Amino acid sequence: MNTRPWVALVCLLNLGLVGFAVADQLSARIAGEEIRLRVEPVDPIDPFRGAYVNLAYTDISSRTTEKTEDVYVSLARGGKVWKATSASTKVPAEGPFLKCHDDGWRLSCGIESFFVPQDRAGEIESAVNGGDAVAVVKVDSRGNAALVSVQVR
Repeated sequence: MNTRPWVALVCLLNLGLVGFAVADQLSARIAGEEIRLRVEPVDPIDPFRGAYVNLAYTDISSRTTEKTEDVYVSLARGGKVWKATSASTKVPAEGPFLKCHDDGWRLSCGIESFFVPQDRAGEIESAVNGGDAVAVVKVDSRGNAALVSVQVR
């Protein structure tokens, strides 16, 4: 019995599963519109996960709904940065929006953790704490978002 076709099939299935798992992030990175959002600090460095900055988004993260479900946050340009204008459990008809999930105490849009080299973590944390940082995020037409960078002003 020749096992090569079975091994190839298993490898292709695993590759397909990996592609499915990262499809939303890839879609946002490849086809997304670049926007900038104001950020505020939540938690700086976790010794078990390495150097990263846990971010909350001004006027987005604090919005909550009554149930734990998908929430769509509409965005509008407010100068150089974008701002949340409304949150709804229904997909907005137009404009850029974020597809988030209400986890009970804040909205999570998949762009809350930014991993950085250990030597930059302190600098970014200080900038975020001082209000001198903006997140560069790519958002696709379905509300999927990918955090591209955090810029220190």
